[in-house]
Amino acid sequence: MTEVLNPKEQMLVAVVDDMHMTDTPQGRAIRRIMDGIRQFGIRVGDVSSPNDARAAYSALAEIDCILINWNVGGGSPKRHAETTRLIREIRERNEKVPIFLLGEPTNAAPTDMTIDMVKEINEYIWVMEDTPAFIAGRITAAAKRYREHLLPPFFGELVKFSKDFEYSWHTPGHAGGTAFMKSPAGRVFHDFFGEQLFRSDLSISVGELGSLLDHSGPVGEAERYAAKVFGADQTYFVTNGTSTANKIVFFGRVTKDDVVLVDRNCHKSSEHALTMTHSVAVYLQPTRNRYGIIGPIPPHEMTPAAIKTKIAACPLARGLPSTKPVHVIITNSTYDGLCYHAKQVEEMLGKSVDSIHFDEAWYAYARFNPLYKDRFAMRDGAKDKNGPTVFATQSTHKLLAALSQASMVHIRNGRIPIDHNRFNEGFMMHSSTSPLYTIIASLDVSSKMMEGASGRVLTTESIEEAIRFRRTMARVSHEIEGSAKGKGGKRKDWWFGIWQPDMVVDPKTRKKIAFQDAPIDVLRDNPSAWVLHPGEKWHGFSGLPDNYCMLDPIKVTVLMPGVNDDGSLADWGIPAAIVVKFLDTRGIVNEKSGDYCILFLFSMGITKGKWGTLVTELFEFKQKYSENVLLEEMFPDLTGGYPDRYTGMTIQDLTREMHAFKKEHKMCDLLQQAYAVQPEPVVTYAESFSKLVRNEVDYLPIEKAGDRIAATGIVPYPPGIPLLAPGEKTGKLKEPVLQYLKSLQDFDNAFPGFSHDTHGVENVNGKYMMYCIKDKKGRKA
Repeated sequence: MTEVLNPKEQMLVAVVDDMHMTDTPQGRAIRRIMDGIRQFGIRVGDVSSPNDARAAYSALAEIDCILINWNVGGGSPKRHAETTRLIREIRERNEKVPIFLLGEPTNAAPTDMTIDMVKEINEYIWVMEDTPAFIAGRITAAAKRYREHLLPPFFGELVKFSKDFEYSWHTPGHAGGTAFMKSPAGRVFHDFFGEQLFRSDLSISVGELGSLLDHSGPVGEAERYAAKVFGADQTYFVTNGTSTANKIVFFGRVTKDDVVLVDRNCHKSSEHALTMTHSVAVYLQPTRNRYGIIGPIPPHEMTPAAIKTKIAACPLARGLPSTKPVHVIITNSTYDGLCYHAKQVEEMLGKSVDSIHFDEAWYAYARFNPLYKDRFAMRDGAKDKNGPTVFATQSTHKLLAALSQASMVHIRNGRIPIDHNRFNEGFMMHSSTSPLYTIIASLDVSSKMMEGASGRVLTTESIEEAIRFRRTMARVSHEIEGSAKGKGGKRKDWWFGIWQPDMVVDPKTRKKIAFQDAPIDVLRDNPSAWVLHPGEKWHGFSGLPDNYCMLDPIKVTVLMPGVNDDGSLADWGIPAAIVVKFLDTRGIVNEKSGDYCILFLFSMGITKGKWGTLVTELFEFKQKYSENVLLEEMFPDLTGGYPDRYTGMTIQDLTREMHAFKKEHKMCDLLQQAYAVQPEPVVTYAESFSKLVRNEVDYLPIEKAGDRIAATGIVPYPPGIPLLAPGEKTGKLKEPVLQYLKSLQDFDNAFPGFSHDTHGVENVNGKYMMYCIKDKKGRKA
């Protein structure tokens, strides 16, 4: 289809037909119809068979109307079945695009079409009966109707307004980009982004577009439309990320001295929300496996009895007006892609709290694919006026299609329905009076993209590409490692693993299949293939009931060699930091990494070429490791930045040293021990922050921080969850928390260029420094 890829605003009609190139009455009639459509200023693209049309599916989003010759390829039942399949596949991807069926002149629809198929067609065209000009006009009208109804509420009004070319006498001061054109640097900036961005950067003064703060006009319409698409009773657009969305929810439910149940695997924004609301955190403790991957909170942590015990044991809860928890926040899915059975979680926690908050920042797509049934907050049929009110905060920009900072708050009302006017007061405290309209428009468009069949198609494509990558990696591993064992089964060759089941069960035959051999539909359509079943060695979590937790296939963790099944480090291994640095030199940036694992996200923007390149570069790393190349060749920036440390070393020298360091210093063991400890809370988050602002703190090296109180959260990345929360005791120097921090400090000093990212500490001349609250004895640093 030659013209399909032309990225113009002009409308496009696609014709699936093999007769228009023939010198026959029907061929000439179809050509005249196509010429007539062009005379209306519409592009026409043509393909000659259903198979060619399938090859152009990637361009389907650009098409405004489709003409299909019922007899394309011949009039046999087999050809008609192929055309029928094409129409079904188009409808699976787009329920609204007009489809016109071209046919021979008869008095009825083709006799071998089923009633269901007849319903998929918008109109029949008998090419030899009506005039080409009339038929072209019918097609053009249908394409225009489709285009007019294509845009969602806010974006549609924004497009209309931008076409009015009104003079701007309001903010922003660049006045549609004009101000930028008055400066050389400004002109470059203007040209880089294009005029349309600046024309659509408008002020709240433009009443036609409504207001984000009072949810009026097209903005309010867009939020109500999003609520329908995402299955919520109420939806709020947030233009500065889910960090702010989380705070908005807290401001709607939590106030001073309230007890809040908090997933210890929480985002730092939850810490900020607890600080700002002057509330008291009582933690629910997640599990962890041999790779340091954070698992779910076990069900026994969520029972009413367990929660009462936790609150009673919390020093900060003593003396409060009420110790009944008012709210709970759970991370779903986890950063490593573990999804709770949300229905079960609600049933358990709903016995203790009136509102449940699922932080679904990385999980906004779950509603749109049946693979995730019952594992997300805004489920169909879940509304219960006697159950807890449920919130979901979602970073629409992370794994759907929206601009950075575009997020949503979704609400499903329960026994404490949310009053909009009161909730909106908290919303306004965290929202700008000058929001960027392009972010709002991107949220609106994202809702439209996920509505109906489109949402399922888009999510299925991501899942399928992730599965193909996973199977490819498993096949390579099977071929390399399975055929390269030495005597006694010892390793002679190696490859990267994938954190996933080794075997899956085919639901039809009930037989086990090796993952790499499983048909794609078994992995795509069968949630049980991804469930953390009890007793299965691959996932490394114990004590979880069956079906409680599932691995999300689009969050792919690549495993480095070096970790034994019991979690101890093997004699040989390749730390992830070295592979991450290599991939970075090749333009491949991962989402996050651990000591021996790397996480990659398969979002809606994934392509075969993208993941194929990742496989290729992993092979390239393996080749360079086998050749034992010098670091000067592999990491010239590293040897250039630290010549005394790395000059003359090979890649095998570096991996051997780094792995040995981790093993000798027991870094992985210390990580496990440090996070298994629940530090003692001494003062609230809010009081800790108050002391930080007033400078009632000491700035100490960690060697002098024993038995002190942390003034800020200490959050090592990875894993990215609090090691210490503000106001918690550090413990003794020889105990796991400070020992783990010391091991990170020593590693950073031993391997410059590979330093850890640890929020709350600063490496000053080789010493990790942290803020501790001054104690009553007035001890100084």
